[in-house]
Amino acid sequence: MKIEVYTDADAVALEAAKLLAKESRDAVATRGKFIMAVSGGRTPGVMLRDLAQQDVPWKGLHVVQVDERVAPEGDPDRNLTHLRESLLEHAPLRPEQIHAMPVESGNLEAACAQYAHTLDKIAGSPAVLDLVHLGLGPDGHTASLVPGDPVLDLKDVDVALTGIYQNRRRMTLTYPIINRSRRVLWLVTGSEKVGMLTRLQAGDVSIPAGRVSSDRAVVLADLPAAGQIKQSKTEVA
Repeated sequence: MKIEVYTDADAVALEAAKLLAKESRDAVATRGKFIMAVSGGRTPGVMLRDLAQQDVPWKGLHVVQVDERVAPEGDPDRNLTHLRESLLEHAPLRPEQIHAMPVESGNLEAACAQYAHTLDKIAGSPAVLDLVHLGLGPDGHTASLVPGDPVLDLKDVDVALTGIYQNRRRMTLTYPIINRSRRVLWLVTGSEKVGMLTRLQAGDVSIPAGRVSSDRAVVLADLPAAGQIKQSKTEVA
């Protein structure tokens, strides 16, 4: 796992956008498309707006969701609402290049299978995503893989429905598809993440984030989150 530390959250977002742009150019040159899974949050929103200013082969880009709250379309709780605002209003991306989790379905279990099928269609079977962007919660959760949820133990599905977490059920990518991805990009900002970033770095599997493979992972953190990590760039075994 590679950890890079920057001064603040906006600097993290900008460096993440530069990394995404490079990964997209490499993937499109090699495989003809770039498939990235994006999580929600303020810093990721800035990252996506910064991405709109980068050199990106937009026609080859596919954006999928890491997770989504079960809520109506346009609800401010929805990650999709902010994803569309960040990309469609600032980048030359067509709406159909964003593949939304179908959380408005009347049959959410079937909707999970439907989304997994969508991923298979665009990313092969089994689906291999080029890059998965993840955040890190103060409780050690990532995506909507939260402590104590039965979804943590699933090994044979790529998309699943969680129990209620912070007043909402969620649809989420699971460990199998996250750990098959070619690259994992962590964005970790804020002093409340210090303890969990240390545990992530140590590979602590007692927290959900610690069960994500570190082999192809890079962490971009700000100084408040980095805690004891003082260097601007640190290689971690």
